[in-house]
Amino acid sequence: MVKPMTPETKPFLLTVELLRDRVESFTAYPFSLPVVRNLNKISLHPKITCFIGENGSGKSTLLEAIAVASGFNPEGGSRNFRFSTRESHSALADYLRIAKTHRRPKDGFFLRAESFFNVATEIERLDAEPAPSPPIIDSFGGRSLHEQSHGESFLALLIRRFRGEGLYILDEPEAALSPTRQLAALRRIHDLVEGGAQFIIATHSPILMSYPDAQIFGIDENGLSAVRLEETDHFLITKRFINNPEKMIGELFSS
Repeated sequence: MVKPMTPETKPFLLTVELLRDRVESFTAYPFSLPVVRNLNKISLHPKITCFIGENGSGKSTLLEAIAVASGFNPEGGSRNFRFSTRESHSALADYLRIAKTHRRPKDGFFLRAESFFNVATEIERLDAEPAPSPPIIDSFGGRSLHEQSHGESFLALLIRRFRGEGLYILDEPEAALSPTRQLAALRRIHDLVEGGAQFIIATHSPILMSYPDAQIFGIDENGLSAVRLEETDHFLITKRFINNPEKMIGELFSS
């Protein structure tokens, strides 16, 4: 049962600041990305912060750096996961200062849609080793994540593994979810937020970014700025398509 949120149970992270004086050059990756090149300090919402932007805008790079700077494994998992299949993360985390409150999360997880398969494999490897504690997979529902679809395994993570009063950093969690499952995920996220959780999410989903109290940061060639849901391309394009799909398809396929 998730406990109701009280003023004493929020948040965990307050701000993210780029230590610009330590950056030797803003012409090399990842500092050449507009979102990094123009970054100073941003305030994180105590409940949900969303980073949105086109593919290649740098939202996942920024999210990954925040996760690593907060103590998570670059490939995902809880803070106890230290496996590595391929060194692909940037050095950005070393140049970030994360301001935290006195509270310490009782739970936490970094989800990367592209490497969740590796997390599932690491769980099986760890559970194959003799240990006095229960198998890790028990906290995911007891069924191998490899025996489930991507969407099923993510919902198992969200519903069974996330326990509340935690810091959860999610990179495009909607990638495996149907619209119906995205709504189910949003409801579960709400329950966890009410229980004292804090989420930082990189997403393309208008459904996930519609959370009433979410702070949305849009990323474009000018960097990062606060936006309202109704101002985002994600919302506007989806609304336009739903309102008149024939017209939009006709425009798309013409000349």
